[in-house]
Amino acid sequence: MELILASGNRGKLKEFQDAFNSQIKSINEVLDNVPYIEESADTFAGNALIKAREIYKKLGSDYLVISDDSGISVPILGGEPGIYSARYAGDDANDIQNLNKLISEIRRKGIKRTPAYYTASIALVSSFGEYIVHGWMYGDIIDIAKGDKGFGYDPIFIPKGYDKTLGELDESIKADISHRAKAIERIRPILNLLQKRVK
Repeated sequence: MELILASGNRGKLKEFQDAFNSQIKSINEVLDNVPYIEESADTFAGNALIKAREIYKKLGSDYLVISDDSGISVPILGGEPGIYSARYAGDDANDIQNLNKLISEIRRKGIKRTPAYYTASIALVSSFGEYIVHGWMYGDIIDIAKGDKGFGYDPIFIPKGYDKTLGELDESIKADISHRAKAIERIRPILNLLQKRVK
């Protein structure tokens, strides 16, 4: 059974391929016309499951489909952007626009640094059933972008225990401590078990 990531996001794909030794393909590699999937749930887990289910329906039972929904939450902003992290500045917004909007929102509060946390929910849909796991990373966000590594909000997020942003830290550090890395480690044994059942 082939393992498919139900996302075309290059940053996410790289993190998953690094974690699974490239044994995972992007949805763009197996579907010519990737359908638009409305993320209508009010939780990361719900949205991850929606995406995984839709792609699994398109591909069929010969595939294991993984979907990730993740984002950053800032308590002082009432949890924003949360599940809207990928479209915080609008439905067609890119990473820089979303980042700049978050910076402007915390500056509007007159704050230069404030607690925040990342959440990652990974859904796995297969002929053997559906599974969901979570991972979190805690730290602070700052009001100025630093570094050019990572993607999304990484240039303003300082993980707990560090004094640099994810945009400045070596990518190997993020691979160890990130919310997605933690969720991947929780889905890995489930995935290994399912792959053994196929053989």
